[in-house]
Amino acid sequence: MSVVSGVTVTVPATTANLGPGFDCIGAALKLYNQFKFTRVEEGGLIIAVTGEEAQRVQTDESNLLYQAFIRFYQHIEQTPPSVKIEIQLGVPLARGLGSSATAIVGGLVAANQLEGGPMSQSQVMELAIAMEGHPDNVVPALLGGCRLAATSGAGWEICDVPWHQDIIPVLAIPDFELSTSEARQVLPTEVSRADAIFNTAHLGLLLRGLETGKAEWLKAALQDKLHQPYRKALIPSYDSVNLAAVTAGAYGMVISGAGPTLLALTDELHSKAVEAAMSNAWEQEGIIANVRSLSLDIQGAKS
Repeated sequence: MSVVSGVTVTVPATTANLGPGFDCIGAALKLYNQFKFTRVEEGGLIIAVTGEEAQRVQTDESNLLYQAFIRFYQHIEQTPPSVKIEIQLGVPLARGLGSSATAIVGGLVAANQLEGGPMSQSQVMELAIAMEGHPDNVVPALLGGCRLAATSGAGWEICDVPWHQDIIPVLAIPDFELSTSEARQVLPTEVSRADAIFNTAHLGLLLRGLETGKAEWLKAALQDKLHQPYRKALIPSYDSVNLAAVTAGAYGMVISGAGPTLLALTDELHSKAVEAAMSNAWEQEGIIANVRSLSLDIQGAKS
């Protein structure tokens, strides 16, 4: 590949953890941020942002997308070009849907494309994980689908997780934020052996439940003892929304990423009822939520 003058990268949102899969499993969703990079002759940096939360995005060198772009050039030991960056936002910020992962993946993929592809996809992935600090969002954002990541020596092994076509993810995105750092601060530094065994068993069951769509397995599998018991206190009316979702026919409900978005898994027959129930439960507490059923994105970052 040769150096190009411009590239547009589209990166999907992600939902991570999926209950017991803390910091190791995530799935890409059909909800996107789009990033257009164009080389410019004059020096400096131009960032233009459109979308519902455009005014909240930094347009200087502190922008995470640009930081990832620069990180790529540091890695290949080259001087980054002057660029104009146009951002089209579709993924809500600070809601547990991997908005930061879209920026990291978008910046790295764009830089790699602009320079003719000197790095392989796996090398880009390793750099993205290093920037994010954990793989559960950046890996599916880059590769698409549902992915399980595990360390292997100094690198990573990535496993594609089959997702049964009958399983529908329902996302309830509230009109308030929760930062990942705040959500991590409430977690204990150590857990009991019993809790570790519990999560190991339930993650195994989750993988089989996602593959088969077996309702009873999914209902049990979404339980967790490593992060959700601590984080749910940061999300108003979590228990009420959970009860509403399950009563309406969801297999269960989990926190999407670090929250506050909540994810219910259900089937097509019950998806509309689950959407309405989650929305109504939060509305009764004075919280407005955008609740929608989404499909899995199986392509990942596209350019």
